[in-house]
Amino acid sequence: MRARRAAGVLAALLAAGCAGGPRPTAVGPVVVPEHRPGVSVGYVDAPGFDSRALLPAPPAPDSAARALDEAIARRALALRETPRWRQAVIDADLDFPQAADLYACALGVPIDTAHTPHLVRLLRRSLADAAIDGRAAKQHWQRRRPFLANGAPVCTPGDAARLRDSGSYPSGHTAIGWTWALALTALAPDRADPLLQRGRSFGESRLVCNVHWYSDVVQGQLVGAATFARLQAEPAFLADLAAAREEVAAQRARGARPEGCDAQTAALRVSPLPTADDR
Repeated sequence: MRARRAAGVLAALLAAGCAGGPRPTAVGPVVVPEHRPGVSVGYVDAPGFDSRALLPAPPAPDSAARALDEAIARRALALRETPRWRQAVIDADLDFPQAADLYACALGVPIDTAHTPHLVRLLRRSLADAAIDGRAAKQHWQRRRPFLANGAPVCTPGDAARLRDSGSYPSGHTAIGWTWALALTALAPDRADPLLQRGRSFGESRLVCNVHWYSDVVQGQLVGAATFARLQAEPAFLADLAAAREEVAAQRARGARPEGCDAQTAALRVSPLPTADDR
């Protein structure tokens, strides 16, 4: 149910530019502007760049890159109903407040509206920007998703009907997750390794879910990096980043620790990508 709501939120964000004026909602003591309940206004709130011009074309049918996409998709299918699959289900849900926990273990402190309201606002608003930034390429290429090619289930069955008509390239979830990984690394550089690894695994969850090809994920990371670069010119983003840095320091000072990290860490040790041991 949550994943279906999150999918609706992501779809709504892509159309948010024509949804009328923003409305504020409170996140603890901090206000988050919204187009409508659950649909945040981004810092730029319009495409920050042309993703169609930024990205190359998806791999051609008979190319080596396409063969790699298909080989990794087969590896990912083998993870169905494993702890890694269950983590991918969690990663699919971009609904707040649940989504605030996705990077908490990598950051090393809890993320919530009571103690880190500026950080929650940063995550919500940058999500909106990253989602919109990949839209032009998605609409242009209209690439079919892997579950339509292999006939295997997706990790969130309630999303399947919508995803049939949604372009696969680039991965919007990956763009959002990589934007978050870079922003969190900027405010907690001492946690760069776990945060960047979490950003990578967040994109890999879309492979495990059978809704994206590997090249979708790779180019989704590029969209996320470009979104983060574009946000450097936005004073409101930089102000939230600075405030979030202070919130994280305060969380550390009081010894706050996120919960459930052992299970997440164990699940994320498994990757659908080839490793050195496979060579």
